Amino acid sequence: MAFQICSKRRDFLRFLAASPLVAQAWAQQNPAALNRAGDALSVSDFEAVARGMLPPAHLGYLISGVDDDATLRLNREGFQHFQLRARRLVDVSQPDLRTQMFGVPWETPIFLCPVGGQKMFHAEGEVAVARAAKAKKATQILSTVSSSPVEDVARALGSPPWYQLYMPVDWEGTEKMVRRVEAAGCPVLVWTVDLLGGRNTETAERLRRTDTRNCLSCHTNGVGSLKGRPMLDGIGGGINPAAANWAYMDRLRKLTKMKLIIKGIDTAEDARLCLEHGADAVVVSNHGGRATETLRSTIESLTEVVDAVGRRLPVLVDGGFRRGTDIYKALALGASAVGIGRPYIYGLTAFGQEGVERVLDILVAELRRTMQQCGTPRIKDITRAAIKSS
Repeated sequence: MAFQICSKRRDFLRFLAASPLVAQAWAQQNPAALNRAGDALSVSDFEAVARGMLPPAHLGYLISGVDDDATLRLNREGFQHFQLRARRLVDVSQPDLRTQMFGVPWETPIFLCPVGGQKMFHAEGEVAVARAAKAKKATQILSTVSSSPVEDVARALGSPPWYQLYMPVDWEGTEKMVRRVEAAGCPVLVWTVDLLGGRNTETAERLRRTDTRNCLSCHTNGVGSLKGRPMLDGIGGGINPAAANWAYMDRLRKLTKMKLIIKGIDTAEDARLCLEHGADAVVVSNHGGRATETLRSTIESLTEVVDAVGRRLPVLVDGGFRRGTDIYKALALGASAVGIGRPYIYGLTAFGQEGVERVLDILVAELRRTMQQCGTPRIKDITRAAIKSS
């Protein structure tokens, strides 16, 4: 009897050892330690490292959505509603990931989204990211609440970045900021319009309350204060005017000759209004689930925006992208380019410039492999015929 029990136990353990589901669960709960950025197998490997390095308040800022974080989660889950239709026996020996935006050649359709206050994740912050973007020939969008001035970032990048605008409440402040980034040579202004009504980042606040550090050591003007943000020097009155409407866009359009992109669009109606009011492109975005608890993933909002304006305006998208297959699906739905935010910040936290470069390398390699496996060797070959929605 004892022999039979032991024999059954050995058989059960062999079954567990051979089970891919058990192996996957074990790997997720016991991620391999990363001694260097090159050890990472996926961009998510950097998240586990970053979570172990960041103090609660900084981690909360990075991982929080709004309210119950449901839209944050749905940004990831939305990709499960689209399946790949792989085609075979196509010559994919020389995949070409090149594309262009506003006539400028891009090596890949992947860009770095604006993320504020990057020095809370690494001492060199946005400058380290700029060096990584330069090394990998990627486009970087600098946040209004950057912890590094646009001039420093431009020097590290080797060319001026795109600039994300949180519009100052005072129009005089808007003019001052726009003139500064024009003088720095920024070719594109990305006005973010999804925070004009405020937001409730509850997870961030809960984690902040568990942080026992003296925050005054680095937040000398108080947590959440805009003072000390270099792009807001000399600009008072706050940002994100709740009164902003389409007339503000008309005024902004007249103010600058920079290309003007509106970020935070997720409906066909607003996309058409962007077109009517002179936008040069739109970004389908819900601020990484950090704006409004809409319960709509950006990948699922993308189709209606592309159908509304896609042949007349470039449509970019961000929100929840973690795999090359995610990027592929967005391109198949008509996106011109795909932005990443949290993934490269996890890489920055863990390994600085090297971590950001590795994140880009992984995503590019995954996208290239997906294009080859699906029989679409060029970006223009990726069409809606390549996916099926469920």
